Amino acid sequence: MNWEQIEGQWKSAKGRFREQWGKLTDSDLDKISGKKDQFLGKLQERYGLKKEAAEKELGRFLENWKDEAKKH
Repeated sequence: MNWEQIEGQWKSAKGRFREQWGKLTDSDLDKISGKKDQFLGKLQERYGLKKEAAEKELGRFLENWKDEAKKH
């Protein structure tokens, strides 16, 4: 799964993000509206992460999602 696909399917993707990062509110995800830089910023803010750490977490999450999609 890459970010362009997520942007295009933002409404359905929001649930997966809430499962992974429960500190992100529905309001946060609505404001982010599929924008990767805003997502990373909110991840940093809510979890106290540095930019690199947020990017790594997101990368791992997207890889796992892609692996799950291959299985189905």
